[in-house]
Amino acid sequence: MNVAHAMNGQARPTEAVWLDRVGVIIPAYNEEASLPLVLRDLPDVGRVVVVDNASTDATARVAREAGATVVDEPRRGYGSACLAGIRALSPWADATHGEPAVIVFLDGDYADHPDWLSRMVEPVMAGRADLVLGARTADLREPGAMPPQSVYGNHLACFLMRLLWGVSFRDLGPFRAIRSDALQKLGMEDTNYGWTVEMQIKAVIAGLRILEIPVPYRCRIGTSKISGTVIGTIKAGTKILATIARYAWKTRRWRRRATMA
Repeated sequence: MNVAHAMNGQARPTEAVWLDRVGVIIPAYNEEASLPLVLRDLPDVGRVVVVDNASTDATARVAREAGATVVDEPRRGYGSACLAGIRALSPWADATHGEPAVIVFLDGDYADHPDWLSRMVEPVMAGRADLVLGARTADLREPGAMPPQSVYGNHLACFLMRLLWGVSFRDLGPFRAIRSDALQKLGMEDTNYGWTVEMQIKAVIAGLRILEIPVPYRCRIGTSKISGTVIGTIKAGTKILATIARYAWKTRRWRRRATMA
């Protein structure tokens, strides 16, 4: 399966981006300093859900003051926060003008560029893609924004997915947009570090039309909870590799059953 890749500067928003059909999910853990900037830079969309993932600071308060809907998810984990956001958005997405809504995921640390949301959403709204992934390419990445271990880990994960499924990804970036009906069909399950790679693998298996768009990426505000610590890096890397291995085994079993049938 081929993943379409947009060249730098070619993915441009149009005036006909139906942002009222866009729901945004922002997982957040202790992001009181960065979250107001994220919400400030977001264009006007149909719904914004900030998932407070057991923060010990004023993350929930600053999100509410900025007009976002706040959902509490006490179970720590990036995937847990994303799943809570999906549950909160599902009733709204199902009722959005009788047409599929688009769900956007981005982080609350201000490393992503929320003002690029229209570029991410437009290919989905125009019917050219079911899933759009923001690729944090070196030419658009601020120096130091991704530590070496993160760059290496992403390259390794993408290499393994190309080896196992023949799909050419460039990144496991958190900034992504997907049709809500396609997201429901994926049946996302991971509750922590394997969330992004699980979505990409399942999207390939499901035959979704996938587009990668190079996006700018800057140094986050605060310290990363994953790549900022040795333990976090090891846990994330181990979970990502385990997720790839698990779905590789499942794919092998499915193919074997199909051959026997």
